[in-house]
Amino acid sequence: MTVLRTLFASCTVVGLITLSPFVLAKESDNLLTAIQKQWVGQKAPAFKLQDQQGQWHQLSQYKGQWVVLYFYPKDNSPGCTQEANQFKALYPQFIKNNAVVLGVSLDDVKSHQKFSEKLNLPFPILADHQQTLAKQFGIIRNLGFMQIAKRESFLIDPKGTIVYHYTSIDTQTHAAQVLQDIQKFNP
Repeated sequence: MTVLRTLFASCTVVGLITLSPFVLAKESDNLLTAIQKQWVGQKAPAFKLQDQQGQWHQLSQYKGQWVVLYFYPKDNSPGCTQEANQFKALYPQFIKNNAVVLGVSLDDVKSHQKFSEKLNLPFPILADHQQTLAKQFGIIRNLGFMQIAKRESFLIDPKGTIVYHYTSIDTQTHAAQVLQDIQKFNP
């Protein structure tokens, strides 16, 4: 009887239906998959953002190339530094596969400039400090009193269509995973 009480206590009542945490976890997984699929096959949203040098970038200027649009939470944080270094290490391979890498966070141009110089990044990191692009993708996360971009990436094909949406990212292996995915399309 105690086991039943404990199990029932951990359940959530929705209307007249009782759902166990296991069902809720499964539904959460299904929701995540649905969110990922929501972007796949869709045209990527247009954008116009400045990089760490103050130069403007628009999606349209990369027509005919693969675009890796990787969002990260904050310049100079350990995970973001690791992820940027992984993209830097593989950057020549991305270029050989007709791909551009664009990092994006909510930090401003000045912050990006310091971060880029510190790591000697060979690719643009875009300042979305007004949260325009992150809001279009729905990847703003509230972190106490501040907002950050979630660590998510989008692989956009040469025609401007999103072919992959990465939501579960390992900062040590993500760049290699994206490169492998591009290579699947470029035998």
